[in-house]
Amino acid sequence: MTSIDELFKKPSIAGGSKRKFEPVQDPSTPLPSRERARRNVLTRQDELYKSAKLDSNGDVRSKGKEAMVEDPMEDDGEAGPELPPDFGEEDIPDDEEGRFFGGGMEQKTADAMQYIDQNEEEETALEKFDAAWVRRFALNFEKKISKNAELRGKFEGDPQKFMASEADLDTEIKGLSILSEHPELYEEFSKMGCVGSLISLLSHENADIAIDTIQLISELTDEDVEAEQEQWDSLVNAMMDADLIELLTQNLGRLDEGSETDRAGVYYVLSVLENLSSQTPLAEKIGQDATVFPWILSRIQKKEHPVSQNKQYAAEILAILLQSSSKNRERFISLEGVDIILQLLSAYRKRDPEKDSDEEEYVENLFDSLICLVDEDLGKEKFIEAEGIELCLIMLKEGKFSKPRALRVLDHAFGGAGGAPACERLVEAAGLRTVFGMFMKKQESQNIEHLLGIFASLLRLLPGGSAARIRTLAKFMEKDYEKIEKLVKLRREYATRVSPVEQTIANERKGFSPEDQELMAGEWLSRRFDAGLFSLQTIDIILAWLIAEDDGAKKKVVSLLADRDEDLSLVRGTLQEQLDGLGEEEEDQKDFKDMLSTLLQFL
Repeated sequence: MTSIDELFKKPSIAGGSKRKFEPVQDPSTPLPSRERARRNVLTRQDELYKSAKLDSNGDVRSKGKEAMVEDPMEDDGEAGPELPPDFGEEDIPDDEEGRFFGGGMEQKTADAMQYIDQNEEEETALEKFDAAWVRRFALNFEKKISKNAELRGKFEGDPQKFMASEADLDTEIKGLSILSEHPELYEEFSKMGCVGSLISLLSHENADIAIDTIQLISELTDEDVEAEQEQWDSLVNAMMDADLIELLTQNLGRLDEGSETDRAGVYYVLSVLENLSSQTPLAEKIGQDATVFPWILSRIQKKEHPVSQNKQYAAEILAILLQSSSKNRERFISLEGVDIILQLLSAYRKRDPEKDSDEEEYVENLFDSLICLVDEDLGKEKFIEAEGIELCLIMLKEGKFSKPRALRVLDHAFGGAGGAPACERLVEAAGLRTVFGMFMKKQESQNIEHLLGIFASLLRLLPGGSAARIRTLAKFMEKDYEKIEKLVKLRREYATRVSPVEQTIANERKGFSPEDQELMAGEWLSRRFDAGLFSLQTIDIILAWLIAEDDGAKKKVVSLLADRDEDLSLVRGTLQEQLDGLGEEEEDQKDFKDMLSTLLQFL
């Protein structure tokens, strides 16, 4: 017998979802007052539902999907009672007269049962999910909503009079999940005007109805649904017109994560936000909502041990929203987001999160969010003000998990025309010794790439003749130019990896027409980058700067290249290729183009 508790308290989770909500309710934890009151009402009405939900033969009626239930009688062995001892199959007499046919059933009875079974199968097969089905469902759905609203208004103080209609409405909501298997009907469903009615249930007085509605929306908008873009857009646009974001955030305010059901509701709200954020315009609407970022900031700061699934998910949604839009980054920065994230990350300057845990993903998402923020000029300013560079240097010295991520943050903070103040702060904070010390030690390829990016930014952005620039150049010249030797060695390693890829591409190019070569240009360039072309280009920019700045450095580079019968034409060729690749229309790269043109004159 399906009780009302099962109807409201156990939301099913779609098997195709990206992740599953993991209940962690401690049985000893007291229920919140709203939860206790609701359960008391439902318990008193249990007998009412037992009579209301049974059909004439005593079976439970259900309009939703049937749950897969394992048959307790199912066994891998033979069915039926065991044979008596010493009485095997070979001892069973032949059924010559048909006495054992159908388990003792007469032939006419067996035929009748077979006829009934066939008719039931045909009726099931005849059910079609088409536009007509959508119209019938939509009409019935609207009736359930109206009936529940009418009874709630009429018997507001007597839940016994409207709880049956509430259960029917809940069943109808869950039954609508079948639509996710037929996305071709999304447009028809949207035209029927049902979407607005569905979204209105997010503000239902019964929070459990709202939670089931949120879960349904998550299923319908999930990336695993095989919907065409137009089908998905038709449904989501209708939802957005019905104020989906505002109603979702209202639920974030009223749900209490002390209850497992409410905790699941918060999870499904975040899931919907993730689904919508796959489209940049929608991600911007979410980020510009007055409630979303403040709620996320509050949620990721909540002290928890261990870090919960929802806290990790909130940090993940933050990273997604910040990656999607510059407007979102600017808004989050205005909420002092940079300072808050640095405070949260400071707990991991020496301590590592538990491996393969929600906490590890949480910290990873915080670093991803910070990287997005320092890509903005205003984010760089806030990063410097909040002593982010000093925190990253501590992580480079003492961290393990945080070390490569802090290095990546610095690389992004120094990038772009607005990175000059960050470069100067690194020198002032005695960070040159740290980053050059790391460079001279064996590092993973990702760390090497970020270190090269930092060196290139320092040489490009530090003012000429400034104390910070002189100290940086001195680091390259000390100990008989050992840093330059390391750079040339790395250049050869990357060139060795890129060369065979370029040879393969050259052979492929012979079999393509000029038009096809133009179409393949992007893919070929991507393959070269994968092989290490970007790092090779960065090294040659660094070498070109050192050659332009110091005659001794130029002699050292020429001498090291001559050891393998190479010369500066290799470096010049790499810079020229970068300059040619920018094109005339790249106005936002004007400073970079001017830099390359100037460096080529010294080669």
